Amino acid sequence: MDIAWIGTGIMGAPMARRLMRAGHRVRVYNRSPEKTAAPGREGAQVASTAAEAARGASVIFLMLPDTPDVEDVVRTLEPVLEAGQCVVDMSTIAPAAARALSASMAARGVDFLDAPVSGGESGAIEGTLSIMVGASEAAFARARPLLELLGKSITHMGPAGAGQMTKLVNQVAVALTLEATAEAILLAIRGGLDPKLVLEAIGAGAAGSWQLSNLGPKIIARDFRPGFFVKLMRKDLRLVSEAARESQTALPGLALVSSMFDAAAALGHELDGTQALATALEALAGLKR
Repeated sequence: MDIAWIGTGIMGAPMARRLMRAGHRVRVYNRSPEKTAAPGREGAQVASTAAEAARGASVIFLMLPDTPDVEDVVRTLEPVLEAGQCVVDMSTIAPAAARALSASMAARGVDFLDAPVSGGESGAIEGTLSIMVGASEAAFARARPLLELLGKSITHMGPAGAGQMTKLVNQVAVALTLEATAEAILLAIRGGLDPKLVLEAIGAGAAGSWQLSNLGPKIIARDFRPGFFVKLMRKDLRLVSEAARESQTALPGLALVSSMFDAAAALGHELDGTQALATALEALAGLKR
């Protein structure tokens, strides 16, 4: 199948690579051209514009940072889109924007799926992402074989926008669990315990979580290399806050964890992994590491 992949960053590049390895012909585009170098060396055709990548492709994947980026790219694609094509947006954007884009694409005879993911860089590399899809039943059935190359859990959540709303729910759970992990490690250190032994002791019990197992060791080692940027988590939590206001839902934990990510960014960690949240807690506690 001829596939366009627009957005070859920390998540997009390994996801495009998985489609290539499955035998699909992939054209890639990124507004920072150096980020297409690796896919190009591995056999992807590198396009000079998003429209060039999308022209004639059966399926067009988007993996972009924020709502305005997706809207801008879709506008540039409109002159080359044709009835029968399929656009799969795997970015995390506002649910209302996803619904509007779906309606716009439907008027052109183009399927649109909002299909955000969870699982970070490791999930993108290994093909173990959780993918939450908002789309018609027919569009979901059409895209599912490709999505199964990218993730191990693919769930059709409902019509357009439902995938994005599910991702926002996911980010509430992820962010608050990471806050709990960082607080637990901080208390262990301040209590004179070996934090590595603490993770071993509590990880197999009721305290166990993906965040504890995968990011806990990185917090202890002060390994802040990104699997998912603090910058992008702050954006996601902004979208969660907007959705909470629209639905008149009080989320007190969200306010706390958002402020902690803001503090981590202020400390210079915006382009580090989300585990750098721990630095904000350490600063509050006066812990020097």
